[in-house]
Amino acid sequence: MPGGPPIACRRVTKSFRRRRRVVHALGPFDLDIGSGGFTALVGPSGCGKSTVLRLIAGLDTPTDGTISIGDAGPDTVRRARRLGVAFQDASLLPWRSVDGNIKLAFQLSGRTPPNGSINAAIAELVDLVGLRGFESARPGELSGGMRQRVAIARALAAEPEVLLLDEPFGALDALTRHVLNDELLRIWEQRATTTLLVTHSVPEAIYLADRVVVMSSRPGRAIAEIDVPLPRPRHRDVQQTPVFHELVDAVTSLLTSAAEVAVAET
Repeated sequence: MPGGPPIACRRVTKSFRRRRRVVHALGPFDLDIGSGGFTALVGPSGCGKSTVLRLIAGLDTPTDGTISIGDAGPDTVRRARRLGVAFQDASLLPWRSVDGNIKLAFQLSGRTPPNGSINAAIAELVDLVGLRGFESARPGELSGGMRQRVAIARALAAEPEVLLLDEPFGALDALTRHVLNDELLRIWEQRATTTLLVTHSVPEAIYLADRVVVMSSRPGRAIAEIDVPLPRPRHRDVQQTPVFHELVDAVTSLLTSAAEVAVAET
């Protein structure tokens, strides 16, 4: 199954100036995601996970180091509308319907669907995220989980080669989060988009990803990479297996150590 382009971060750093001092937020940070791979990024709060995602998305620039997506830089890929991004806040336009919010992605990108029909493409995306029957509903009429489905559909509208997800399910209740985890797996298995997920949930990272990268405290660095040898297609019953629990324990132990270092340094 063909996938999106590989992503490579090499010695990436990011610093911010706050008042009279410089804050070193990230790096040196290295990361490789293979073509069509699904990688999850976990780490202590404030370690730079979201900064990594923004840099790969071309929404910010590194202080030093290089980032490549295939043979291009993030800004080139972003301008070409080859990547989709979904954040914890769905950020939907409240006056637009479900269809209207998804249509906005086509309008901004100028992309014409392969069959030439934007309406047909929107209907396919609505089906893909399980919102048939809610096409005319506005965000205020939707639950938090349904709004996140719209945000994911919008991110997928341009058929991105890269999908970047920054805690998209973080504010949802546990049941809705489980349901959307399953939806995301189904979508990824259909499209094989190169995907990076930032999450604070270790079980979520293990369940969804092929590999989990653990970051240190600020300035964030990749201190460990855990391969996830769980079979695909993946179903929720895999979460009851000894292998799943061993992986959760291993990543949690690494995170605990990173958090202890962060506390000791404050």
